[in-house]
This record gives sequence, structure tokens and C-alpha cells, in this order.
Amino acid sequence: MRKVGVVFMALCMLLFIVMPGVSWAVENTHTNSIGMEFVFIPAGSFMMGTDPNFEEGYSHESPLHKVTISCSFYLGKYAVTQVQWVAVMGSNPSRFKGRNNPVEMVSWNDTQEFIKRLNAKEGHNRYRLPTEAEWEYAARAGTSSAYFFGDDKNALSEHAWYMGNAGDKARPVGQKQPNAWGLYDIYGNVWEWVLDWYEKSYYANSPETDPKGPPSGKNRVRRGGSWSRTDDTCRSAYRSYRTPAFRYDNMGFRLALSLE
Repeated sequence: MRKVGVVFMALCMLLFIVMPGVSWAVENTHTNSIGMEFVFIPAGSFMMGTDPNFEEGYSHESPLHKVTISCSFYLGKYAVTQVQWVAVMGSNPSRFKGRNNPVEMVSWNDTQEFIKRLNAKEGHNRYRLPTEAEWEYAARAGTSSAYFFGDDKNALSEHAWYMGNAGDKARPVGQKQPNAWGLYDIYGNVWEWVLDWYEKSYYANSPETDPKGPPSGKNRVRRGGSWSRTDDTCRSAYRSYRTPAFRYDNMGFRLALSLE
């Protein structure tokens, strides 16, 4: 399954490069002024949610529906680390201290202040949280199985820090195997805030192209599971949510970077 994802990525990159009117200057990776690394995510379509024929899920992961991500973008190779957070914000709120550990104890509201300051630092407005659809699209990396590596949850330890192997704490980023698009820790370690408001029945009425979630709500979506959660929460389709002011030692985020 991983080989299929690699081939899919290569084809998407080739198509992107040769499309008429598209700049050849787009890079596969990008590193910003504070050392954050980003991976190119090509535009494309996928099936979002849980396929009931092959995977046990929850009602708010249904119905399985087609989604098109119409614009390519960059996504953080890793979750935002503590050294990167301090470079922008000046202090470290995390419980599990470590320069290359993911920053945690950050709310959705906190991420918006970080994004505001980082955009100002680099003189543009391209940094943001990924949408929920962009996150799942990137996590799947061309796959339709429960996990990007297949359906066998016993292989999760090779790709993620979760309740079964993390030792009750967050770990430095990049120690596990990435998905086919080069994203590390997209499962486990820390939950990742995404842009969308949460609505249980949103999938039933979600637009097919570039869904951005409901216009308002009480909770924001988080994705990916964490060091303190079970293997089930690391599935690509798994959804969770918390209030925008919620902070905890398993809550972090990964940045998206829009193309110019």
C-alpha cells in the first residue's frame, strides 16, 4: 500500500509540473526562516470518511464522500516543535519539554496568534491551519485503507507514538516512519488542530470541492490521535473536537502554507 502511495505522489507531481500555465518554480519541499520544513501536497480528489464495508467507524465519519482539493499546498513535515514555537512566541507552554518535541498545551486560539505572528515575521499571509479535508487528504497520501500503511493496526507502532508505545509522554518529532508524501507523526504524538468548526452531520451536506466546515459552532476539529490515545483514534478518518480555548498536554498542531 505504501508503494502505491509513492507512485500516486510521483504521478501527481508529474502532472502538476507539466500542466500548462503552472510555474516550474514550485519546490517539492520548503524551509522557512525559523527552520520549519514543509512538504508539497498536490491537488487531487479522494474519498473522505469511513468505508463501512471495510472499516468500523463512528456516525460522524459518515457518509463516505468524494472530496476534491482544487489547490496544491504545502503542509508541515512535522508538527510545530517547541523550538519553533519559542522563536515566534517567546515562551514555551509545553509539559514535555524538548527542543524537538511537538509544542503542546496550546489551544486553537493560541495557534491563531502563532500564525498571525509568523505571517507578520515573513511578510505575507500564507500560513494557516489545514482544513479538515486537507488534513485527511494529506494523511491518506493516496490510500483508502484505515491507515496510510494499510488496515493492520498492529503495524501502527512503526508509524506513530500512541498509548501502546509512547510511555505516557510526547516524543521528539520524526522518529517514526512517514507516509508516502513524507509527513511524519501525522498519526499520534499530539492531536493536531485543524481549521474547521465541528458539526456531527457535516459530511452529509459537505460541498465536494474544498470543504471548509460549517460557518460556526462551539468546537473546533482535531485530528490524528495522540500519545495518550488508542490505535483507533489514529485512523485517517477518525474525528474529534474540543472548544477553541481547550489546552492539554496532548494538543498540538501542524501548519499549512498556501502557494503564492
